[in-house]
Amino acid sequence: MAKARLTDFTGAEIRKGSTIAYPTRQGNVVRNSEATVLETMSDRSTGRIVPMLKVQPTGRDSGFIARKTLTPQTIAAEHVVVIGDPE
Repeated sequence: MAKARLTDFTGAEIRKGSTIAYPTRQGNVVRNSEATVLETMSDRSTGRIVPMLKVQPTGRDSGFIARKTLTPQTIAAEHVVVIGDPE
């Protein structure tokens, strides 16, 4: 059986090294953040398979409050959009 492709909501394939944009919270508001995908994985702890991404934020965020940390984060792949492919 072939491994299924992980895609964003536009149908673009999410691969290691892709640049993505995803929503994050800063206090009481939501902003868009940019990150590079380090690895794709899945979470089965809730009984369902949920696609997850380990990402490295680039520091480019919407809004005027700077990001406090650039540590790698694990996020759900549900609201992610690919903005740059690895080449």
